[in-house]
Amino acid sequence: MESVYDHLVTVLADKFEVDADAMRPDSTLAGLELDSLAVVELYVTLQEHFEIPLEEDDSAAGLTLEQLARTVDAQLSAAGAPSDGGAPR
Repeated sequence: MESVYDHLVTVLADKFEVDADAMRPDSTLAGLELDSLAVVELYVTLQEHFEIPLEEDDSAAGLTLEQLARTVDAQLSAAGAPSDGGAPR
């Protein structure tokens, strides 16, 4: 199963055309040049894929990819769904 982090990177590359070389676990969404509308769209995409609720707020753009992956992973755990975790170590 694809990890949450790997899925996040795939979505950012495919849907938002973020350069794969620019993405690291410590990259922020704002640092990857996602504006507020793109961040909302990313959250909706992740919610639909993983079938979990995600709370997006003004601070979401400051999250790192690892933090966002861990947030999704925590929601999956709370919902009882299996996941392969956040960012690679």
